[in-house]
Amino acid sequence: MSSRAASSAAPPELRVRRLSPALGAEVEGFDPAAIDDAGFAALYDAFLAHHVLVLRDQTLTPAAQLALAQRLGEIHLHPYVEGLPEHPEILEILKTETDTRNFGGRWHTDQMYTREPAKCTMLYARELPDVGGDTVFANLHLAFDRLSPAMRTVLTGLRGRNVGDRANRYGGKSRRELYRATMSAMRVKDPGEVETNAYHPLVRTHPETGRKGLYVGSHTQEIEGFRIEETEGLLAFLLEHVVRPEHTCRVRWSVDTLVLWDNRSVLHLAVNDYAGKRRRMHRITIRGDRPF
Repeated sequence: MSSRAASSAAPPELRVRRLSPALGAEVEGFDPAAIDDAGFAALYDAFLAHHVLVLRDQTLTPAAQLALAQRLGEIHLHPYVEGLPEHPEILEILKTETDTRNFGGRWHTDQMYTREPAKCTMLYARELPDVGGDTVFANLHLAFDRLSPAMRTVLTGLRGRNVGDRANRYGGKSRRELYRATMSAMRVKDPGEVETNAYHPLVRTHPETGRKGLYVGSHTQEIEGFRIEETEGLLAFLLEHVVRPEHTCRVRWSVDTLVLWDNRSVLHLAVNDYAGKRRRMHRITIRGDRPF
């Protein structure tokens, strides 16, 4: 296990307060314009230890947000949504007053349907409803640890098929057609030759900490070698188990809040409870590696 992951301690200038027993922490004292290598290493220690970090009162231009993201790794571009014209690495996630569907409204981990899913997501709040629009996170490591030893043994070595374009769930529409019909402000694109269908292990090893975790979400449609009726029952059980309240934390947004989360460790859900209100976020994802 990484020595950095083994400790959640931060130097005095970073104050870390846990959000829930399961995961998540708020970090105070972080200034992205002034942070040095040691300070960034301390932030990354907290990221590995808590899986979700909340940094409030951050004044970030798109260029500053991108510069911070690039310290975490190479940028991962979304296959279905265009970025900002001047900063194509940044998605503007916008739900308008007339939209009914939100972006990310199912339990998932980002780009799980690609060969090398996103390592980390950075989401920055620009405009918010007066109430609602929270994001809920669930700890995949904790969920795996709390399965029976027999179930952990059964799942180890199995692979799930993760699908990005699920017409059977979209009323016969493609993902692009659904986004265009229900999220009018999003800059939708055709994925072209990008593969959006990938098999990954149901039990994933975190490449930095060595921890095992379940790796299932709404993109997971089948289990390799299982009949469809067997797949449906087992996947439904696993997803319900992961998102039990004792495995979760809830982030309540405020304008200029920046949240980082580890897609190798958590599922997340954007709560769609603010009908008739506007919510605008800037998102960057960091490229990961192939799950094992």
